[in-house]
Order: sequence, then C-alpha cells, then structure tokens
Amino acid sequence: MDREYSLIIVNRILSLCKSHHITINKLSNMSGVSQSTLDNFIKGKTHNPKIKTLHKVALAFGMSLSEFLDYPELNMYFFDD
Repeated sequence: MDREYSLIIVNRILSLCKSHHITINKLSNMSGVSQSTLDNFIKGKTHNPKIKTLHKVALAFGMSLSEFLDYPELNMYFFDD
C-alpha cells in the first residue's frame, strides 16, 4: 500500500476516534484488533493493514467496511501504476 494512501486511512481512523471521543486503546478493545497493530499502523511502522483489520475497525464505529472507505480523501486518491 502506498504510504500516502496509508496515511489517509490513518487520518480516517484518527478522525473517527476524535468524533466518537475514544482513544486508540478503547478502539482496540471495541474492535478486537490489538493495540500494537493499531499503534504500528498509526505510527507508520506498517503500511498495509489487512482488510479484515479495517473491517473490524469499521464495525467498532458501527459502520460497514464500505462506509468506512467512503471517505472523500480516499475517493479522490489516484494510484500511480
């Protein structure tokens, strides 16, 4: 996954955490995704989360995966092939 694309997803997660007033630790508990997995992604140590991980995060916010990914910055992103 492109680093810029990864950063857009990180910003999506952080934005949702902020709007729902939850921490990454709480998101970990709600989603069943380990805190270390979330921390590594948010800190840029990993750039390619599994779709299963994103699905669990989406469900923790009461969203479907498609709703989670329906985000203006993601929709406007173009991949360089």
